[in-house]
Amino acid sequence: MKAPHFDAIIIGAGVSGMYMLHRLRESGLTTRVYEAGGGVGGTWYWNRYPGARCDTDAYLYCYTFDKDLLQEWDWSGRYPGQQEILSYLEHVADRFDLRRDIQFNTRVTGARFRESDGTWDVRVDNGGRVTARFLITALGCLSAAQMPDIKGRERFAGASYHTSAWPHESVDFRHKRVGVIGTGSTGVQAIPVIAAEADHLYVFQRTANYSVPARHERVDCQVLRDVKDRYEEIWNKCRTTTAGYPIDPSPMSVLQLSEAERRAHYEQWWAEGGFVHVYIFDDIWLDRRANDTAAEFIRAKIRATVKDPDTAEKLTPFDHPFGSKRPLIDTHYFETYNRNNVTLIDIRHAPIAEITSTGIQTVDDHYELDIIIFATGFDAMTGAYNRIDIRGRGGVALKAKWSNGPRAYLGHAVAGFPNLFMVAGPGSDAPLTNYPLCIEGHCNWIAGAIAHAQECGTGTIEAEADAEDAWVNHVRELAEPTLYMQADSWHLGANVPGKPRMFPMYLGGLAAFRAKCDEIAAGGYKGFLVQSVLPRHSGEGDRQNG
Repeated sequence: MKAPHFDAIIIGAGVSGMYMLHRLRESGLTTRVYEAGGGVGGTWYWNRYPGARCDTDAYLYCYTFDKDLLQEWDWSGRYPGQQEILSYLEHVADRFDLRRDIQFNTRVTGARFRESDGTWDVRVDNGGRVTARFLITALGCLSAAQMPDIKGRERFAGASYHTSAWPHESVDFRHKRVGVIGTGSTGVQAIPVIAAEADHLYVFQRTANYSVPARHERVDCQVLRDVKDRYEEIWNKCRTTTAGYPIDPSPMSVLQLSEAERRAHYEQWWAEGGFVHVYIFDDIWLDRRANDTAAEFIRAKIRATVKDPDTAEKLTPFDHPFGSKRPLIDTHYFETYNRNNVTLIDIRHAPIAEITSTGIQTVDDHYELDIIIFATGFDAMTGAYNRIDIRGRGGVALKAKWSNGPRAYLGHAVAGFPNLFMVAGPGSDAPLTNYPLCIEGHCNWIAGAIAHAQECGTGTIEAEADAEDAWVNHVRELAEPTLYMQADSWHLGANVPGKPRMFPMYLGGLAAFRAKCDEIAAGGYKGFLVQSVLPRHSGEGDRQNG
């Protein structure tokens, strides 16, 4: 039986996949989305762990493409929680009738480009297959969970969970001894909530991290509604900044401030919460001397907050610059260590030896546990791609091409993989900028590239190898002088054993990235090869260099 055929297939129905579907529908393309989960939402469908919350202000963590949508949705506070964001995304799916083109509970297992007719043959986990001219991945930057390779993990007799695959039913921590492994962005959100309920919480920390207060409770709904009157102004400013937030960067170095002025600025930042105040000074991310002023301010706040000096010292980061790992915001994270039912275990100095049937054994002690929670993050940027057998020209596997690190042009296209486009792929400005605004730009650009290929009446559009090489080098050159290179972080793949050390994100910022993409489109998609699959006249495929 002939496989169903679509103009486009999208993998993933999260924030990016939903908008990509809407955008391609507007272009008149028949489109099918495959989603492994049972509903829309992507990250916000899967990550239901206690305390899961956005770290971007609510009025900015939303789609901008529809003015009525912006006006009709009311957020409850400054940083929305998982359920509220999921409700918003479900509302968007209903409002634009997206579900009729999404097949849920279906995981794409493989996709192979057919050179004979210029289409993608896509396989799903129920044994089915479909074909499409264009294949778009909307997999998310942080969607492939990374489980630590700890001896004996399968022997544990209690319950265990990874935060990115949290059960839909609530987990009861009452009268339970709970162990949390990991203190990154997920850990600092979950730990205070679990501690308030558990009989005892043991936190296994490898790396102390910088975190600043979210101050979620400081903003009410009225403040958020007031923003609606200025949305056009706000979004216009966001689109012209590096991080995609409505800030006015300072032309000064933070080092040019007097010590008193700098202290006052940081105190205001701490009191208001979030990252806006620190994004004002670009040199904090580039100059270690400038960075040290912010880092030392946070260290002093940790020492002032945590009552036990030994615990405070363990929680104080020294081995990496502030912001070189993902910046964190929290709600009473450091205060949690003042509770009598919370114990911090420094596994950098006393590593975990194994997981036993009854708990966790470090080199120093054994901790009896009823529940183990792995807040151990993701195989970022490339992990989700490596779990799908994607093959381009000549049957070359994407995983093989990326064996020494991901290579992509603009983070959107890969040489040797025609008609394949990636939203928020390696080499793009995601996830270091305002994510919804960032992915809208990606989807709009991809829709334009597809329209260009259709207007040419050709079979394929494909990144040229030279353009891909130049872009990868450009991304590397932007990253090398920054402080991001001074930390063993998931940005560099350091959390995944054997993963090539490479910084796969564009650090020029949202505005510069969009300008570059627009320039390439306006120039006829320079760096792309547009080619007919079947001969038109002489037996040679017509070729157009964009």
